Amino acid sequence: MTAPAPPRVTEAAPVIAGEGLVKHYPAPRRAADILRGHRPVLRAVEGVTLALRPGAAFGIVGESGCGKTTTARMLLRLEEPTAGRVLFGDQDVTRLEGAALRPFRAAVQLVFQNPFDAINPRFTIRRALTEPLRNLGIPTAEHADRVAAAMARVRLTPADAYLDRYPHELSGGQLQRAVLARALVPGPRAIVADEPVSMLDVSVRAGVLNLLREARDALGLAALYISHDLALIRYVCETTAVMYLGSVVEDGPTAEIVAAPAHPYTRALVAAVPVPRVDQSRAPLPILGGLPDSRRDARGCVFRARCPMAVPRCAEEAPPLRPIAPGRRAACHFA
Repeated sequence: MTAPAPPRVTEAAPVIAGEGLVKHYPAPRRAADILRGHRPVLRAVEGVTLALRPGAAFGIVGESGCGKTTTARMLLRLEEPTAGRVLFGDQDVTRLEGAALRPFRAAVQLVFQNPFDAINPRFTIRRALTEPLRNLGIPTAEHADRVAAAMARVRLTPADAYLDRYPHELSGGQLQRAVLARALVPGPRAIVADEPVSMLDVSVRAGVLNLLREARDALGLAALYISHDLALIRYVCETTAVMYLGSVVEDGPTAEIVAAPAHPYTRALVAAVPVPRVDQSRAPLPILGGLPDSRRDARGCVFRARCPMAVPRCAEEAPPLRPIAPGRRAACHFA
């Protein structure tokens, strides 16, 4: 996987958008918190805004614990945001419940990380693919055609050779293709792929990623990829947001971020990616320690505790995510 995704410019209205998404979880209270009457929270996501447009791929990259999966779960309405809203077209789906959410559920589908956990081991592949159609109220007469089309799209053909098998009878790559087929069966307008190939052998990863790209191009899908792997994001996404400790620290065209990272954290991520090129600097950027406590003080820059460039101003004033070039933003006083 060496070739980056081709540039794609789209001004179409977003299929789905998150505006100012915030997610806080109650944290265990320590003795000092009880004495002060303080109720600490884990700041999982802080004010993330993004938009998924038809035919375009958006990536969120960052190390474990940065909030990227929580952001995706809020977009899917699998987590309720503490603040902010999710828009499906011009409809605020954070206010919808029950049957009113059914069109949204059909239109935005998830590709799971682990294919072995994604399908009930007691279901045949046929039942796994028709189950969402029944749940979404799609007429039974359409099921066979939809399943056949989805299986052909992911190149599990002839379909009859796979549909009556159980998950344990398929390889990891075949099972992940079946998971992708299940996501495509309802006819979605957007897909969210959370680490879609991390559980697969290296030899089959590129094939699955190419199937995702082909489905996106052919069907005009909006796509969101979640990964800690910057090389994967570079391969499939035109636009990327870099997250650290719940906040977006840099976003913009993926190729530009990789070629000239503006934020110190992004520079460290890029320096950690092994590539066979000698014309790109790979001087490591020293990062101090590990991720700080998510119960951190909300003041200042989220990266200041690990940043070799930090100055006293960084502890007092949080840098805004501001434009630094056309289409690019970074949250750093020195960007």
